[in-house]
Amino acid sequence: MSKHLNGSANGTSGGRKARRHCSIELVDAKVAVDLATAQTYSENVFLFVPNLIGYTRVILAGLSLHFMSYHPKYCTLAYCISCLLDAVDGQAARALGQTSKFGAVLDMVTDRCTTSCLLCYLSSAYPSYALIFQFLIALDFSSHYMHMYSSLVTGSRNHKLVTSDVSRILWYYYNDSRTLFFMCAGNEVFFVSLYLMKWVHTPISDSLPFLYIPPYFAYLASFTWPQLVALLSFLVCVGKNIINVVQLWKASKILVGVDLAERAAAREKSE
Repeated sequence: MSKHLNGSANGTSGGRKARRHCSIELVDAKVAVDLATAQTYSENVFLFVPNLIGYTRVILAGLSLHFMSYHPKYCTLAYCISCLLDAVDGQAARALGQTSKFGAVLDMVTDRCTTSCLLCYLSSAYPSYALIFQFLIALDFSSHYMHMYSSLVTGSRNHKLVTSDVSRILWYYYNDSRTLFFMCAGNEVFFVSLYLMKWVHTPISDSLPFLYIPPYFAYLASFTWPQLVALLSFLVCVGKNIINVVQLWKASKILVGVDLAERAAAREKSE
């Protein structure tokens, strides 16, 4: 079964027509379930290599949560490997021709849940800043959910396919792999550093007494290394969350535009 969503809307005072026309081919849910049940081993989306990497990420994230409250080394190792694999599954999908909607959503859900679980721990570790961590969780989930949904209703095959005329910031963020990796990695590094600050209390000058530190950087020697890493990655975290705000706002405008287009089409049909 297929359906098509076509939208048109009145423009500004000039009376211009909106140029957003979309066509999405939908598959009946029962048909989709039957296809997934009947898939063979040679063409089983659940067993695609990038999706197997995704399951590994979930397991590692679970291990990091298990160790989070009492073994920071194991927790950090499992968490960081899970995050680094995020940069591998996409490359594997493209190299093997195994891109899938399931894999894209699995990847996004794993990212959101992993970061949110760490932020929940940070809320208990830093109760004075719990409201900030709760806000970051809400912003992360709402921004990515609305962006994913707006991508689907406008016919995009991938939530990362953002054109520059929709948002230059999001276009650069999603279409430059180096920028995407740097921002995501820097954001996670900041949160992991905050976690390790609760466990590491030895200043750099004491932990590395043989290290020469220039006089104009001497004040940094009183920091622990997680504090120093947090200081260096803080602005990246701020930038990443500004992008989340932009993404939420642009997705909201797209959804409102689709609403207006559908309402205009309904009025035209009733006339």
